[in-house]
Amino acid sequence: MESLAFLTVDDQPIAIQQAVKYLQTSGKLGQFIGDILRQYVIEEELRIREDIVISPGVTEQTIIDFRLKNQLTDPQSFQEWLRNNGTDYATFHSTVAFGFKLEKLKAAVTEPKQQEYFIERKIFLDRVVLSRIIVDNRELAEELHAQIEEGASFEQLAREYSLTDDRMVNGMMGPVSRGTMPDILRAAVDVASPGELVGPIQLEERYGLLRIEQFLSASLEDTQLKQALQNELFEKWLAEKIQKLTVKLQVN
Repeated sequence: MESLAFLTVDDQPIAIQQAVKYLQTSGKLGQFIGDILRQYVIEEELRIREDIVISPGVTEQTIIDFRLKNQLTDPQSFQEWLRNNGTDYATFHSTVAFGFKLEKLKAAVTEPKQQEYFIERKIFLDRVVLSRIIVDNRELAEELHAQIEEGASFEQLAREYSLTDDRMVNGMMGPVSRGTMPDILRAAVDVASPGELVGPIQLEERYGLLRIEQFLSASLEDTQLKQALQNELFEKWLAEKIQKLTVKLQVN
């Protein structure tokens, strides 16, 4: 039996077998199948869940808002935009509705686990704004510490003595995740206060003086952070679902 064309390029048919071969050769077959499995899991979950319901009015209003924002209120202009983007109204409508369903599914799947996941990840989410002076021997570090305690400018000494590139900005490191700090540094920082000087601390082969500028404690009240954690949890949930699938590639 002759294979049906998967694509037609310059009037030349490309069968599904040839398409799969192209994907294998380019190393993209795994990603292609992964995208299919991802969508399969999502759509199956949406099919069996009765709590994921989207009002048709919400979808319609979103499309109206989109057309207004993009100056597509004229029906002919909108149809031309749809054609240029390789779609039609029915598909576009389905895509918008699916977006709302996906967000609702994410919330339903992740909300029961979000607080626990946040606590588990909090050490990496909490950040500390630090400035530092890094030198290659303890004696110099102790001398600089003494000078700062006596009123010398931390910024000036950072520019003059620090071995790291941030000496050009007065030693300012910016926000650092608590979870990525060496244990010895995190222990010292956790008991310090903003404005306090910590060190000298040995960091590998060098010695550091660090000034605590600000503590940035993570909170689920941060909408952007909450969204990021939701996405992480949802991707973990998807990966677990996909791992349980029995998948067979059947191409003659």
